[in-house]
Formats: sequence, C-alpha cells, structure tokens
Amino acid sequence: MTSPLTTPTSEGRWTPRLWGTLLVLCAAMFLDALDVSMVGVALPSIGADLGLSTSALQWIVSGYILGYGGLLLLGGRTADLLGRRQVFLVALGVFALASLLGGLVDSGPLLIASRFVKGLSAAFTAPAGLSIITTTFPEGPLRNRALAIYTTCGATGYSMGLVFSGLLTEASWRLTMLLPAPIALIALIAGLKLLPRSERERAEGGYDIPGAVLGTASMLLLVFTVVEAPEVGWGSARTILSFAAVAVLLAAFVAVERRSPSPLVRLGVLRSGPQVRAQLGALTFVGSYIGFQFLVTLYMQQLLGWSALHTALAFLPAGALVALSATKVGAVIDRFGTARLIVLGFALMVAGYVLFLRIDLDPVYAAVILPTMLLVGSGFALTFPSLNVQATNGVDEHEQGMVSGLLNTSVQVGGAIFLAVVTAVVTAHSPEGGNPSPQAVLDSYRPGLVVVTLIALAGLLITLTGLRSRRNRPSVVVAASAPKEAEREEAERVAVRD
Repeated sequence: MTSPLTTPTSEGRWTPRLWGTLLVLCAAMFLDALDVSMVGVALPSIGADLGLSTSALQWIVSGYILGYGGLLLLGGRTADLLGRRQVFLVALGVFALASLLGGLVDSGPLLIASRFVKGLSAAFTAPAGLSIITTTFPEGPLRNRALAIYTTCGATGYSMGLVFSGLLTEASWRLTMLLPAPIALIALIAGLKLLPRSERERAEGGYDIPGAVLGTASMLLLVFTVVEAPEVGWGSARTILSFAAVAVLLAAFVAVERRSPSPLVRLGVLRSGPQVRAQLGALTFVGSYIGFQFLVTLYMQQLLGWSALHTALAFLPAGALVALSATKVGAVIDRFGTARLIVLGFALMVAGYVLFLRIDLDPVYAAVILPTMLLVGSGFALTFPSLNVQATNGVDEHEQGMVSGLLNTSVQVGGAIFLAVVTAVVTAHSPEGGNPSPQAVLDSYRPGLVVVTLIALAGLLITLTGLRSRRNRPSVVVAASAPKEAEREEAERVAVRD
C-alpha cells in the first residue's frame, strides 16, 4: 500500500516526498555496506588498543555477518507481517544505538556483541527497505530506476567505507564505529516523516513459528560453521557434524514450510526460473567479489607495502564508476532486460579477474590494477541492480519482503561461504616456515584468484540459461474476457522475459 504523497505523478515524475523516501532507504543501504568495509582496515588498531588476539579480531567481522546472514529470512517475512515501515524504523534505531555502543566500549566481548546486534538490525532493515521500494514504485521503468539508485548506493557505501576507514583510523578506530550512528539517527528522523505506511499482511493460517525457528537456526548455524571452518579445519569432526546439523535443520525447515498455511518462505516462488537464476547469481556474484577484494587487500598491503588509504584509493575507480551509473542503469535495464545485463556484467567481472592474474611484485598500475578495477566496477554496476530487479519482478506485493529476504540471504551467505573457501585455498598453498619470500606468498594467492574467477564463471554459465529461456519462450494468448487472469499472465510474461 502506498501513500498518495509518495506516488509518482501521472507523467512519471517523482515528487519531493518520493525522492525523500528513496533517500532514507538509500541511507540505510549505504550504512550497511559502509559498516562492512570500514571495520576491516581498523582491525589492527582495535587489536592493539583492546589487546585482542587474531581469532578474537575475526569475530568483530564475523559477528556482524552472523547476525546479518542468519536472520535475513526472518527479517524479510517479519516486514511483510508486521509492516515494512515499522520494522525498518525500529531496526534502524537499534542500528544507531549499537553503533554508539561499539564506539564507546572498552571490552572485546562487548564490541563483538555490538557488532552482532548491528548485523541483526541490518537483517531487518535490508529486506524491509527493498520491499518498501518494490511496493512504492510500480513495476517497470520507475522501479528499475529506483532499484538502480538503491543498489548502487550500497556499492558506493562499500567503496567509501574503505576510504573513510583509512582516514578515520589515523585519528582513532572508535571514529569508524561511531560514524554510522549520526547518519542512522538522521535517516530515522526523516523516515518517521517520509516513509509510507503499509498494511500488515493477515496471517490467516497463524504465524509460522516453527518455520521461523528452524529457518533462523539453520542460517545461523550455516554462517557460523562456514566462518569457523578455516580456523578449526574443513575436515574436522566439528565442521562435518555442524554441516550435517545444518542439513537436518534445512530438511526440517522445508518439510514445515510445505505444510504451513502461512509459511516463512513460500517454496513455490523458487519454481520460477528467473527467480532461481537471480538467487544463484547473487550467491556467486557477491561471493566472487568478496573473495577478490580480500585477496587484493592482502596483496596491496602485505606484499606491495601500501597504506590502508592507498589501498582504498586503488579500489575507488570501481566505486566511482558504480556511483556515477546510479541514475542511468535503470534506463539500460528498461531497454535490454535484466537477463542480458546480468550476463554482460558477469562476463566483465570474469575478464577483470583473469586480467588480475597477471600481477607480480612490481605491478604497473595503469596496465593491470586500474583496468581490472574498471572492468569489475562496470560488471558490478550492471549486475547488482539487475539481480534485484529480476528477483522482485512479478512477485505479489505481500511477498516482496520474503523475496527481498531471500535475495539478501543469498548475498550474505554467498559472501561468507566463498570467502571461507578462498581463504582455505590460499592457506593450503601458503609456504611453510616463519619467513617466506614475497614471491612464495604471491604464489599462494594465485590459486585463490583462480577460485574467484571460477566462481564468477559459474555465475556466468548459470545466468546464460536465462538467454536461452528468452529464445525458447512460447507466445501466450490472453483472453480478453478474463481481465484478472490476463493481468496474472502478463506478470508471468514479464518475469520470464527478465
């Protein structure tokens, strides 16, 4: 349900209230990405100040991922059932408070706890914000433009987080924790006035409490297992038993969802080819990029001796390219469709990863690093907005939160799983001994870069099937005497087209 004040004019122009709504949602998306990227550069300073070990520092990052990735399915469905505006604003307030706490604590466990709470709150703001967009902007050019701006704000936040962290950490790591708090507070105040109210969905069959418990438990355990596996060993009894428990929980979750009259996730939505390709595309797309960014950061700082700020500036061309394309990608999606742009975006990223395999201990920035960043940035600008559009097109309004939660779960779980895989591959090829040569360290990075390239290539092959579906799509004749049925079939044609 949209407010008249946030409805586009008959000419398709956006009202000031509509722009304000989008900016509030973009601010939350920007903060989520900003928070992920800023903490990485600050970890050495945090460890020195609070006396934390390397394993404890890992949980400052992993705690956020655990809360975020583990609760997204619940967050998406909660937004549908309790109201998207209410869920978004409450979660944004919790995010602001947790940011303030994280910048003031003097204890490692309290800092990790604040990071978990921030991840938990982001698990509710992300799907709620995305579903507010998809229910406020009508499907088609207006929504495509809004989603393009929204998703590129996330990419911009990630890139700017690296730069901000490099600058703020020079003064104090606490500033990197405190920065999101005032931004979140301003967005919260603006959101109270601007965000449209939405009707709550009537859960006629009751609330799916068993599904919520099983879905949340399975995602929490999966993310926890993947995060811990490189430390305790992929072949250890603990890891194997943990993965087995995840499989049991997921099987029980599917069984419950198939029988529930009001499921947390309606499994029928995954019968759509475009939906499945969007989810798998998000999984491989983000997984490959996070692994790439991790290895590039190690390469630049540990082998080339670049500062945190120098490293951040090396990533800036990719982020700037994404930011500059924000208002243009929607029109490109309108013209060419999501399937073609996703394939092209994956192809550009694969090309960038392959080019980066040429790195050595004395790289020429203009010949290798800059072209790689431009290729990866172009791929990001095309792929990420298109995946969001494809996942939400043709979905009923009352299920937008659920689908948004699924997509964000694919993003977070893909990042966690494939980063752990890339880390394990690099560790397995690391030279033995306490003082390896720089060339030996570089040689241990190359297998990880190959894995990153293969992950992106898998995403490219999966999304290529969408082009084949377009060519093989049969024509559909809609009876003029059944307007409601015609509307449903038209929505199906749009979903298949994308």
